[in-house]
Amino acid sequence: TGATAGTATGATAGAATGTATGTAASAGPGTATRIRDGLPGEETLQAAAAFFKVFGDVTRLKILQALLRSELCVQDLAAALAASPSAVSHQLKILRLENLVKYRREGRTIFYSLSDHHVASILRQGLEHVEEKR
Repeated sequence: TGATAGTATGATAGAATGTATGTAASAGPGTATRIRDGLPGEETLQAAAAFFKVFGDVTRLKILQALLRSELCVQDLAAALAASPSAVSHQLKILRLENLVKYRREGRTIFYSLSDHHVASILRQGLEHVEEKR
């Protein structure tokens, strides 16, 4: 049964790629299983999906970009983004829950910064990817 499935897949792939013989190079019948077994678990993928979803909001991206440049308090972030402090605070809460930003208290002022170098790297690489497509 495995050989038949592999042959059918090869013939289908050949037809799709337009090869004359109808036999495309197939990775083999065990490839799908090896790939499936090597994928992260469902829980990890769900967490990653939630993580990347946070980057889908322009205001949050602006906040993260500002924090990439400097540690800032809510008032300074609001001024830099021309947004209300309450709107910035709301977005910071979401970013904190996904562990993208951290904070420290200095007297009555809370300063925010990126959680770690991974966040900075993701921001830089994401923008680089988008800008190279323009």
